[in-house]
Amino acid sequence: MTDRALVVVRAGALTTLQDRGRPGHAHLGVPRSGALDAPAAALVNRLVGNHADAAVLETTLDGCAVRPRSAVTMAVGGAPCPVTLDGRPAAWGTQLWVPGGALLDLGPARSGVRSYLAVSGGVAVERVLGSRSTDLLSGLGPAPLTDGTVLPLGPPAMVHARVDVVPHPAPPTELVLRVTPGPRDDWFTAAALRTFTTHPYTVSSASNRIGLRTEGPALERAVTGELPSEGMVLGAVQVPPDGRPVVFLADHPTTGGYPVIAVADPADLSAAAQAAPGTPVRFVAVRRRG
Repeated sequence: MTDRALVVVRAGALTTLQDRGRPGHAHLGVPRSGALDAPAAALVNRLVGNHADAAVLETTLDGCAVRPRSAVTMAVGGAPCPVTLDGRPAAWGTQLWVPGGALLDLGPARSGVRSYLAVSGGVAVERVLGSRSTDLLSGLGPAPLTDGTVLPLGPPAMVHARVDVVPHPAPPTELVLRVTPGPRDDWFTAAALRTFTTHPYTVSSASNRIGLRTEGPALERAVTGELPSEGMVLGAVQVPPDGRPVVFLADHPTTGGYPVIAVADPADLSAAAQAAPGTPVRFVAVRRRG
């Protein structure tokens, strides 16, 4: 039994391991996956001296609790949440020295959806197709964490960032997604195209790592026939039969049979990862690049 390990005491609603994902395998039907809020994951890794691609814990809404077997440096970021160390308040958004056997608890998100926990050395489970990320759609990578899971840790870096304050973007009170026309925007009526970019939507509670679902006005199709499955990209805005847009996130399928009305700018998707149910959503049309 190695001392370089982390024991999951409370897994929470959904806690997964994530790194920068496994891009480049869409032709095999494998999504990119990876941390939904990539900047937050990269920041907590930097705080503990890890490489940017080290695996971190991504929690969903109600946090998690872990106990290292030996002393480690940790950092919590992403969605703001209360942090305690052996029941005493601890810092969020900076380095934490956690003795072996101590209990670090991440409470429910005060705002946003997903918090991130980095541990010095990173979580060193086996890579699958070059990544340690949990993919909820394909089932690749480690399973979502459960109470009692023991995670091996890699060797810690000799130096980590020393800072007093680190700026963290706040979770959005309104999610603004810049979109360019999709390959099937002509499958929708002119009125639907106007509605899409002029009427507000809200984030649905049915959203997950696969896609951000919305509630709001249904988009009427001009073409009612079936669409053969075709390739899907990160940020694709697909419109299923109920007419409500779905924005594809990291675990999205690589093919789909519903028309894509637009594609969201990937730079806006980290905010989408932190948009809680009920958050207003606006789709803003921008000119196609190039």
